[in-house]
Amino acid sequence: MFLGTTTHSIDSKGRIVLPSRFREELGESFYISRGFFDCVQVISIPEFEGLRKKIKQMNASDAFKLQYRIIATAVEVSPNSQGRISIPANLRKAAGLEKTATVVGMDNRIEIWDEEKFNEMISTSDETIEAALSQLIL
Repeated sequence: MFLGTTTHSIDSKGRIVLPSRFREELGESFYISRGFFDCVQVISIPEFEGLRKKIKQMNASDAFKLQYRIIATAVEVSPNSQGRISIPANLRKAAGLEKTATVVGMDNRIEIWDEEKFNEMISTSDETIEAALSQLIL
């Protein structure tokens, strides 16, 4: 399970350090792809395979949308000796990643956000969280 939020710089080659506790859980290699929102997501190989299978079971219209968004943009990566992964230019551009990123543990995946976009997203979500919270209260 991935938990917590950290901030990291992105170097001039598009590399970022993932927290060691995340790297340990991900294994030697894993996938990165476009996320569900304006972010890059990091997914273990078994989790990615499960996601792929679920997408294949969906109706064709929805499956194609997710395949183009997630599967077609996926790249298998391995951290270097310093724990850095290289984020391809197309994924950095799609997420607006330039200098500083927020790495967010999201239970079964990790999201990498532009720091400003992430802060904006979580500040506006406070307005809509009441409906979601009401589903947790029995």
